[in-house]
Amino acid sequence: MLMEQARKDLVEYGIKICEAGLTKGTGGNLSVFDRKNQLMAITPSGIDFYQIKPDDIVILDLAGNVVEGKNKPSSEWEMHLLQYKTREDMDAVIHAHTMYATVLACLRWELPATHYMIAVAGPTVRVAEYASFGTPELAKNATEAMKDRKAVLLANHGILAGEKDLLNAFNVIEEIEYCSEIYVKAKSIGEPVILSDEEMSFMAKKFQIYGQKKAHND
Repeated sequence: MLMEQARKDLVEYGIKICEAGLTKGTGGNLSVFDRKNQLMAITPSGIDFYQIKPDDIVILDLAGNVVEGKNKPSSEWEMHLLQYKTREDMDAVIHAHTMYATVLACLRWELPATHYMIAVAGPTVRVAEYASFGTPELAKNATEAMKDRKAVLLANHGILAGEKDLLNAFNVIEEIEYCSEIYVKAKSIGEPVILSDEEMSFMAKKFQIYGQKKAHND
């Protein structure tokens, strides 16, 4: 079975994003890229995260052909694959329907630096131009808006994040959802104070070390 460990990791993190309240049911998708063999393992379409087994994971090549798998890949496979084609710093991508990041995405509001933890993704998190789910247009829009960032808000849809592995991609989703909640709640009371560009540049340097998590088996 190709990418056996990646399959197990995708099952584990699919359950984890549900248990953390970051998505529900089949809302969202996860993938891992084997850069050496140029293969992507991605969660299947339409199967509840709690029901997915390792052999349900679908393996695609860079052209989008199914190399191994009995199921249809996630409808967002093009959005994942385009990240791996254009970003050398990403070998894991997670898309989720989190509550507060999606609220901002529906308002088409960029997430500003109201909390320093946004630095796991960048100085801000942009909103990608709207396109229907599962389309090449959405993949293109998401990739453009995520340039120089580790996350992007998908207009009227959800959040996409990428990192070197699933542990860190999950961390980006979790922290950006936290920052989004802080921003939404602060806006309900008053006008949040935005951290300066200088402070965010300083945070970016600090997060080169602080922002990277290591798996226990590293």
